Amino acid sequence: MVNETLKIMKALSDETRLKIVEFLLDGEKCVCEIFPHVKRTQSTTSIQLGKLEKSGILKSRREGKKIFYSINDLRVCDIFKSLDNKKGKILKKRYCMEGYK
Repeated sequence: MVNETLKIMKALSDETRLKIVEFLLDGEKCVCEIFPHVKRTQSTTSIQLGKLEKSGILKSRREGKKIFYSINDLRVCDIFKSLDNKKGKILKKRYCMEGYK
């Protein structure tokens, strides 16, 4: 349990990865939507997405040439919730709430 928690916390300790996960709280997104949002190159964003996927936080699926990412570990919703994210609305986001039905 401690190792899993540590892995998640390390993955979220990077600003770009944190922005990616926060953006995906709304639901699945294509890499083409993610990299402009985090203001990084597509290459840099793909590297960070790979790290998040390797840590188990995200999952991906391919549709033609596009790769879509979504949250795989709903514990990240709890993390954002406990941090009382500055957006305030994050607690009401449908995607995270689906995991708690």
